[in-house]
Amino acid sequence: MELLICALAALAAGVGTGLAGLSAATVMVPVMIVLCPSFAGETGAYHATAIALASDILGSAFTSAIYIRHRNIDLKRGGIMLACIVAMCIAGSIAAWHAGHVVLGTFSLFLCVGIGIRFLLKPDTQKDKPVKRGAKLDWKGIAISLFFGLTIGFGTGFVGSGGGMMMLVVFTAFLGMERKSAVGTSTLIMTFTALIAFVSHALVDPTLVLEKWQILLLCIVVETAASIVSAQFANRVNNRVVGLVTGGVLTVLGVIMLGIHYREIIATWTLLWQVLACFESYLIYLAGCLSFFLLARWVFPISQEVWRKCLHLIAYTSSLFMMYVSQDWLTASVCCLAFAAIVYPILHYGERLKGYAHLFNQRHPGEVKHSLLLLFCTHAVLIALCWGLLNKPYIAVTAIITWGAGDTAAALIGKRFGKHHVNLPLADHRKTWEGSAAMLATALVTGFIAMLLTSPLSWPMCLLYAAVAAPVAAYVELISHGGNDTVTVASAVAVVLGLISLI
Repeated sequence: MELLICALAALAAGVGTGLAGLSAATVMVPVMIVLCPSFAGETGAYHATAIALASDILGSAFTSAIYIRHRNIDLKRGGIMLACIVAMCIAGSIAAWHAGHVVLGTFSLFLCVGIGIRFLLKPDTQKDKPVKRGAKLDWKGIAISLFFGLTIGFGTGFVGSGGGMMMLVVFTAFLGMERKSAVGTSTLIMTFTALIAFVSHALVDPTLVLEKWQILLLCIVVETAASIVSAQFANRVNNRVVGLVTGGVLTVLGVIMLGIHYREIIATWTLLWQVLACFESYLIYLAGCLSFFLLARWVFPISQEVWRKCLHLIAYTSSLFMMYVSQDWLTASVCCLAFAAIVYPILHYGERLKGYAHLFNQRHPGEVKHSLLLLFCTHAVLIALCWGLLNKPYIAVTAIITWGAGDTAAALIGKRFGKHHVNLPLADHRKTWEGSAAMLATALVTGFIAMLLTSPLSWPMCLLYAAVAAPVAAYVELISHGGNDTVTVASAVAVVLGLISLI
């Protein structure tokens, strides 16, 4: 089983080397120290690092050969880095032996996640106007090469990282090299540094070659083959695609490895498991709602505005569902915030897809992702204050429903039947009295029903609460501009209901 795990780790490492010049240790070390029992001892991380370095030697050599064939090498700008890194990697290797398994292994796990997130946030570090291949370094470039060359060289020996990702960032962001030339140059340097660092590791602890020669040989073969294939692919596709693929794979892999590595500690995090349980139920709810409305849209001729409000219904009932399945206010609030954090980057990259704006009936760029971010963050705060502070969750429920249902009615009625525009001070003059009346009536009815079903109050008191909240909701919606009613209406209703409950 260990051989299979190591082979898969080497395969992933080879893909990373060929695509973005990443060193094998970025992937192999976290996988091996977490999933392979023979690498869990006191010297396990050190041995895993050495094997990763050995795998980098041929993998980087063949990868750089492919980049050379495509004329994507620039040693005139990378020569100083080569000299510095070679000089320092031996010192780093000796320091790694004294650092021990815990320090080295934990650093490698977090390094994998960090590099993955970096590629997701900024897939391409290349400058808008890279310098010409072979251009000489100025004094600033020489200083940058010396500083980063010395630090990366030490890190190469210490972590066994090969320095590929760090060199890529320096070459593109600081020295202005074109990205493919930076990858080719960094992999060429990695060929020498990986060889020197591996020999240093093997001399410090020769048992790794004697005891783990099978794994060593397997990883070298698999990583080399994978790097050759991925390097051919990288020289033919867009830089951004390469960066996003690399970042996604490393982030997911790193998070999984951290979870397995710290599984005993994580098992004691009650809140985490409650949030995950809430998420599991919510995803089922979300999938069911989307399936229902997509089927309805396919069967019936639903207009774009009605479809927009169907999505609006799913959005504002999501936080209500989270409250329903959560055991306490903290779980519900964290779920809202976590969902906002997850869905925002997904929508950010989704905006580049054809048909995105039509699917969500987006009126202007960024509207959907910003609206959802505001909605879930606002609801998280309302849940924390109303349920957590006041111990009256029904106030948050009523505020959310009053805004959600009322705003839907105002938009549908106002756009279809609205003829008399509102001219009150501060009001959005595009809104109509017909839409505002629909908002008032819907807020009154849904607010009363929400209070009746979720609060311990009598029906006359529920009616009183709703009667006070409905006009507030209608007026705040009138004076809210640019879609800010997502925050203002629900917040205003919650404040009014909270004050009434205290009185």
